[in-house]
Amino acid sequence: MSDTSTTTRTWVANGPAGTLGWIRRMPDGYTFGLVGDDGQRAVYPSLDVAKSALHASLVPGSDWPEFREH
Repeated sequence: MSDTSTTTRTWVANGPAGTLGWIRRMPDGYTFGLVGDDGQRAVYPSLDVAKSALHASLVPGSDWPEFREH
């Protein structure tokens, strides 16, 4: 018997005003979205790279968000 279930791991990015976005584990890396996004973002090779990409997508001068795994 094999286990074919998958577990999706998600990290929520929070700033001073609340939730900014999320990072989700994909089979081939990590992707992120911002609150209000309509499209799909690229897939990044590591969680750290996805965190940096999310931060770079915020308004210039934004503080580094707090990431919490859910």
